[in-house]
Amino acid sequence: MAVHTSADAPLPVGEISRLIGGWIDRLGAVWVEGQITQLSRRPGAGVVFLTLRDPSHDISVSVTCYRKVFDAVADVVSEGARVVVLAKPEWYAPRGQLSLRATEIRPVGVGELLARLEQLKKALAKEGLFAAERKKALPFLPQLIGLVCGRASAAERDVLENARHRWPAVRFEVRNVPVQGVQAVAQVTQAVKELDALDAVDVIIVARGGGSVEDLLPFSDEQLLRTVATCRTPVVSAIGHEPDSPLLDLVADLRASTPTDAAKKVVPDVGEEYERVRLLRDRARRAVHHRLEREEHGLAVAMSRPSMEHPHRMVEEREEHVATLLGRSRRTLGHLLDRAESELTHTHARVVALSPAATLRRGYAVLQKADGHVVREPDEVTADEALRARVAEGEFTVRVAE
Repeated sequence: MAVHTSADAPLPVGEISRLIGGWIDRLGAVWVEGQITQLSRRPGAGVVFLTLRDPSHDISVSVTCYRKVFDAVADVVSEGARVVVLAKPEWYAPRGQLSLRATEIRPVGVGELLARLEQLKKALAKEGLFAAERKKALPFLPQLIGLVCGRASAAERDVLENARHRWPAVRFEVRNVPVQGVQAVAQVTQAVKELDALDAVDVIIVARGGGSVEDLLPFSDEQLLRTVATCRTPVVSAIGHEPDSPLLDLVADLRASTPTDAAKKVVPDVGEEYERVRLLRDRARRAVHHRLEREEHGLAVAMSRPSMEHPHRMVEEREEHVATLLGRSRRTLGHLLDRAESELTHTHARVVALSPAATLRRGYAVLQKADGHVVREPDEVTADEALRARVAEGEFTVRVAE
C-alpha cells in the first residue's frame, strides 16, 4: 500500500521501519544464491551466523540458522563456498537491518557432489562397511595379483614395474577397463567380481592416477563399494594421489596413497627380505653362542667345586668316620655280649643249684604214684602198691611192703 506523506505530515523513522518490516514479512521464504564470506560457529551456541555475498554486485547480507541446519552440510561447506539458501527475510526494526533466517543450505557445484558423497559415507559407515574388524589381512607373498586399471595407463605401469622390481617372480592378472565416464562403474565392478572368482588370485589392486573430484566419482559409487565389501579376496585401493580420498579407500582392506605405494605394500622387496633373513640369522647365531658360553661358564664353575674336582675326597673322609663308628659298635656289642654271657653263667649256676636233679645226685629219690602224683606222706600209699622211684640216673619200680 502506498503511504501518503508530505513535508508537513512526515512519518517518524520508527513508523517507516515498521512498515518496511511488514512489507518484508509478506515476501515469504525465498531461495538465495551467494558466496559465504564470514562464518561464525560459537562453541555451545545453538545459532550459526554467516555472511552471504553476491560477488557480481558486491552486496552482502547477514544470514542466521540453527546449528542443526548448518551441521547437515558442515563437512563440505566453509568460507568461500558457493551455496543456495532457503531463507525467510527478516527486518530488525530497532537497527533498520535486513537479515535472512535460513532453514536449508545446499552446496553448489563440487560442493553438492561432496555433500552427496558425505551422506553416502555416513550411511555406509552406519552399516559397518568401514569397520576395521571386517578388513582382511594381505598375504605376505602373493603369487598372483589381480590388477584393475585403465588400458596403457601410468597406474598400470607403476604397479607392474615396481612390483616386479621388488619381487621378479610375481605374476599379474590384469583387467583393463575405463576408469572414468559413464561405463567406469559397471566395468570396474565386473572386473573386481571376475578377479575375486579366481581362486589363484591372492589380492586385488584397483589403481588409477590422480584426477578431479568428478573424475574420481566412479570409485565412490555405492554399487562398486558394496561389491568390494563382499569380496573374499583382499582388495587394495590405489586411487589418485595423497590428497585424493574416494570412498573406495574406506571400504577396501588397505589404502595405498599411489599405485606405486600399492606395489610396495602388496609385494615384499626381495632385497629387504634377504637382509631381514640375514639379520635374523645373525641374531639367532649370536643368541646360540651366548647361550653356549653361559652354559660352558656354568659347567666350569660347577666342575671347579671340590666335590666335582676331587670326588673321592668325600668318600675317604666318610670312610674314616664309618671305620670309627664300626669299631665303636663292635666294642659296644662285645661288652654287651660279655655282660650277657656272665649273667647267663650266673643264672645257670643258680638254676643248677636249685634244680631237683642236683638233689637227686646227692642220693635222694622221688616217688610217684601211677598217676604221676608225688608221694609226700606215708598215708598217701597202700600196702603192695607199685610206685615209681626216680633217681639221678634213671627210674625203677618199687612196691610197698607195709
